Amino acid sequence: MAWFKKIRRPMASKTAETPSRVPEGLWVKCPDCSQPVYNRDLEANLGVCPKCSHHFRMTATERLKALFDDGAYTEHYANLRSNDPLNFSDTKPYRDRLEKAREATGLNDAVIVATGRLDGLNVVIAAMEYAFIGGSMGVVAGEKLTRAVELALERRQPAIIVSCSGGARMMEGALSLMQMAKVSAALARLDRARLPYISVLTDPTTGGVTASFAMLGDLNIAEPKALIGFAGPRVIEQTIRQKLPEGFQRSEFLAEHGMVDLVVDRRDLKASIARALRFMGAERGAANAGERRPVAALVTAR
Repeated sequence: MAWFKKIRRPMASKTAETPSRVPEGLWVKCPDCSQPVYNRDLEANLGVCPKCSHHFRMTATERLKALFDDGAYTEHYANLRSNDPLNFSDTKPYRDRLEKAREATGLNDAVIVATGRLDGLNVVIAAMEYAFIGGSMGVVAGEKLTRAVELALERRQPAIIVSCSGGARMMEGALSLMQMAKVSAALARLDRARLPYISVLTDPTTGGVTASFAMLGDLNIAEPKALIGFAGPRVIEQTIRQKLPEGFQRSEFLAEHGMVDLVVDRRDLKASIARALRFMGAERGAANAGERRPVAALVTAR
């Protein structure tokens, strides 16, 4: 009866031996409508699903290319890096997290500051990169945002900040929380100089970023269905022990309740910002784009 105890080997799958003729990474499944979307079509549509208009997340570089004319811009302060001021370590050292994020994104921190033309208007844009430790705001991110606002002051140009963040960076403790006041103070100086500031809120914009500069725009524009809030919906439900309304903390809900001014499709975002800037008188400031004046003089100018 030895044949009865014989161990049978599983039949080899032909599909496992034969490589697929379809290259990987050409298609992506939309999380909203579950339809496959060709990657090139998605890129041409600015990361918006052509079937259901779901907005995929964009990198900070892609965001800047979509907003600046011909995708051309000049980056500033790219060499600023965090030096781990608290020597922080949890499940792994903060320095290791920083190094991994730099390798994954090619950036030194979660903010890119750039200048260029948006529909012919000279502007300063700071875009946040969510892939860099959740787009969290630490000392370097706060410094770059502040410098972006000061650069707009110096050049007499509008400032635009595109937020995509999980909030303040816990690995830098109270130092990261100080950046909320620091950036807000710089924006107050921009306001006194009568220069426009437009805040663009994307998915997600939460925590200390929402509690500071993201909501301080002369015009606050949100992308469709973006998660915007301080604490997350799950935390709020557990705290108040109540079921939240449908769509709570999404951009449409916030626009309905007066928290944001506009909800704009990404494909119309550039035109909407340009129209708003011209309404705010950005063309008058564009003529002085090359003029260099002390920041202190700009603060007292009327």
